[in-house]
Amino acid sequence: MAGASLLTLLDDIATLLDDIALMTKVAAKKSAVVADDVATMTKVATQKTAGVLGDDLALNAQQVSGVRAEREIPVVWAVAKGSSVNKAILVPAALAVSAFVPWLIAPLLMLGGAFLCFEGVEKLTHRFLHDPAPADPGAPPPPVVDLAADLAALEKSRIRGAVRTDFILSAEIIVIALGTVASAPWAQQVAVLVGIAIIMTVGVYGLVGAIVKLDDLGLWLSARAGRSARALGALLLATAPRLMRFLSVAGTAAMFLVGGGILAHGVAPLHHGIEAVGAAVQYGPLGGLWRVLAVNALNVLVGMIVGALVLGAVMALRRGRAPASSTPVRPGH
Repeated sequence: MAGASLLTLLDDIATLLDDIALMTKVAAKKSAVVADDVATMTKVATQKTAGVLGDDLALNAQQVSGVRAEREIPVVWAVAKGSSVNKAILVPAALAVSAFVPWLIAPLLMLGGAFLCFEGVEKLTHRFLHDPAPADPGAPPPPVVDLAADLAALEKSRIRGAVRTDFILSAEIIVIALGTVASAPWAQQVAVLVGIAIIMTVGVYGLVGAIVKLDDLGLWLSARAGRSARALGALLLATAPRLMRFLSVAGTAAMFLVGGGILAHGVAPLHHGIEAVGAAVQYGPLGGLWRVLAVNALNVLVGMIVGALVLGAVMALRRGRAPASSTPVRPGH
């Protein structure tokens, strides 16, 4: 009897171990599926936010320009820390919106898209329509300033401006990413948003640090003895300013492409119309390419039109508020 009981107990233990192994295998498969889902959603969200990330990269690289060479990396690090604080605020806020007011995601997406388009048009108007103020020959000479204090103030101003810019662009990216995973389970939303936040911070500011040091690397290589090193240094010195200009142009184009795409997708008739145009031009061996070009061109057009309308409305509001806010000057004062 004791032997039979022992065999029964061993059999039960073996069955229990088999059940545990099976449940572990099932849990592992489920975990793998969840991990695959998170990876897929992170990839999709990264693709959708790539345009804004490119603009974030271009704008932050421009913010660092003009800072002393030995202070460029410390400034980038300070902005990266400020960006981390921004993400620590924005990610929980986005998750709270998803949990308690999910209907707000679509309006926030549309608002973010309109703001992107507005920024793009504002940059273009400032670039091409802004006339510099003419120099006044009778103006007194500028006051003598402490160069060190002036450079320190410039550095602090650049850091504040870059962190403020990062907050706006990060909010747009987080909202776009949230719209991508809005229907996913809450845990997956957390994983994707945290992953996007880490990718944004490390990727953008790692690249910014590398870009602002391209000219220094070029100078260092130009002073080397080898001909190849000097040639590479000269190439980097010639490439660095062109890269900054390209990033600025690409960032502006990305504003219209991403913002216009968000707005077009949020208006069903417009979205279907753009897709119909894309399908109509999809012919021949390069049909897929023509479709992508047509859809993106129409998204850019939508972005430019909406951005111009928003800019016009903002300028009208500014003009309307200016007389009320100005104080009339009485004679003799």
